[in-house]
Amino acid sequence: MTTLLLDAEALYAELRDGVRGLLKPDTSIVGIWSGGAWLAERLQADLGLAGSPGVISSTLHRDDFGERGLASGTDPTHLPFAIDGRHILLVDDVLYTGRTIRAVINEMFDFGRPASVQLAVLVDRGGRELPIQAAFAAARVVLPAAQRLSLARQDDGRFTFSVEEER
Repeated sequence: MTTLLLDAEALYAELRDGVRGLLKPDTSIVGIWSGGAWLAERLQADLGLAGSPGVISSTLHRDDFGERGLASGTDPTHLPFAIDGRHILLVDDVLYTGRTIRAVINEMFDFGRPASVQLAVLVDRGGRELPIQAAFAAARVVLPAAQRLSLARQDDGRFTFSVEEER
């Protein structure tokens, strides 16, 4: 068995540098709950952007909502700015099938119609089931379908990755 070693901090630095070229003066960052929200929060600070990033959840628009339901009982979506006409940089930790991105875009349109939406991810692991592509990915990896790549945030704010077997 091969162990996948990904330096989440090095990939974050690539993500930070890569998204600089995607930002317009009126772009707002929105992180997908939870790993993407952690990344968005740190990007907002590290890039010196004013205000707070948005946080968006896929929970209410997932195509498997009937099976999963509300895990925590609440929807963590919080968008501290108007979506209408705004350029959005959507940030997530891992892009896989594209289903979460589809659900998040549906959620976003419940709040308004953005001028544009671009996606930046820490890792693109392929395996797409929907025609969704990141404008920037810090890394591309291939994992067996039975494995899950998970981002964690340490107490000091640093990121780490782990690979787990799906249940």
